Amino acid sequence: MEKSIARQIAEFAVGLKYEDLPDEVIYEVKRYLYDSIGCAYGSMGTHDVQSMLEIYQEMGGAAESKVIGFGDALPAVSTALVNSLMIRALDFNDIYWKDDPSHPSDIIPAALSTGERVDASMKDVIVAIVLAYEFEQRMCLFAKPGVRERKWHHATLTQFVSPIVAGKMLGLTVDQMVNAVGINGSHNHTIGCPTAGKLTMMKNTVDPMAVQSGVFAALLAQKGYSGTEKVFEGKEGFMDAFVGWNAKEEKIKPTDMEGRDGISSWSWDVEALVGGLGKSYKILECGMKAFPTEALTHTHISCALNAMIKNDLDYTDVKEVKVTAFAQAYDILFDPTKYRPESRETADHSLPYCMAAAIVDKKITTQSFSAEKLKDPAIFEVIDKIKGEPSLEFEAMFPAKQPSRVVVTTNDGRSFEEYLEYPKGDPREPMTLQDLENKFNSLASAVLSQERLKEVKDLIFDCEQVSAREFMIRLVV
Repeated sequence: MEKSIARQIAEFAVGLKYEDLPDEVIYEVKRYLYDSIGCAYGSMGTHDVQSMLEIYQEMGGAAESKVIGFGDALPAVSTALVNSLMIRALDFNDIYWKDDPSHPSDIIPAALSTGERVDASMKDVIVAIVLAYEFEQRMCLFAKPGVRERKWHHATLTQFVSPIVAGKMLGLTVDQMVNAVGINGSHNHTIGCPTAGKLTMMKNTVDPMAVQSGVFAALLAQKGYSGTEKVFEGKEGFMDAFVGWNAKEEKIKPTDMEGRDGISSWSWDVEALVGGLGKSYKILECGMKAFPTEALTHTHISCALNAMIKNDLDYTDVKEVKVTAFAQAYDILFDPTKYRPESRETADHSLPYCMAAAIVDKKITTQSFSAEKLKDPAIFEVIDKIKGEPSLEFEAMFPAKQPSRVVVTTNDGRSFEEYLEYPKGDPREPMTLQDLENKFNSLASAVLSQERLKEVKDLIFDCEQVSAREFMIRLVV
């Protein structure tokens, strides 16, 4: 290559300006900011957020930036982790799923924390958020098949993106940005187990950790610290280590390998990562979540809710629920551990639990995963009636579509079938501003008054008028 992949990314990132962004892209940033901050407010009382915040309160440090809602002033590397965990903790923030899944909003705190540190304008923060979505989503198209199929977690992608976002806020030069990517990309490869089998709090923490280290990498690069330039394509770099690449000749080398779903040809799409930068913006292709659950559950939950509500069924009417899913969803969501979840993290990734809760309550909210609900006998009366089957036909439709077929059979022999191809919140069926406001208010009403709910919404959708410091001050509950 004439220029390294990291340098091509750095040149675009350093050169991007607020004035370059179409109005629809700026508005979409505000929508995701609104959605993400709502998720952060909703997680303020969770054990994982409380534990993480207590550690950083005890550590203290320079008052560079604030924790969303709480208002604690801490070093940017500390708030980047805490704020990212807050956005991620409920598994209710955005979703993009192509060859790989990811939640680009996890990286928003890299912009906010460093933005406060340097007293940037929110216009600059908006540009950095665009970069977060642009490169996180492009990374989801890069590996063929994705790193998740190769048994690695998508935090492996975030390690390359978070230093770009933080570096943009710090005003790094192209050379410094290349170093920041090389620094962070050398040490954050994350194995897939946080989202496999019995899940723990690490499910929502590994990506925020990659965000935090990206901020640290950008700060190191600003001090002149060097990192591997050819961290992607070089000898023993990302592509070489993850198979399907000839590092010596710098060209693809498709290689048959066995992944989670069997043998496939592993390769890379460099054009998907760096081609056509600036011609369109990936944030317009991202999706939002209508339910606080693993993204692949959503069409199935909607089908179950439609069957129950449209036909006025009670959970006691149900004899069997048959779910047809594409193979990747079946592997993740019908793991045997998912039938008896013992934690919120496992339950919101358990399709049997999510569907049983939806069938019993005819809704799914953050309260569906409370300690009380995890012991609800009605849910466990229904859960064993839910049977899954993988479909090769549906697998061929993914990721362009997320098909689901749900058939509910009642005790008196009736049968009700529902079929959907993509969930609410998908760009093809986007959440309206009213949908977003309802979601935000449901998440934040425990900590904000009705008046403050409106004030925060107005602040976010007019945020280019204020600095990052003022923005974060006005988010304090």
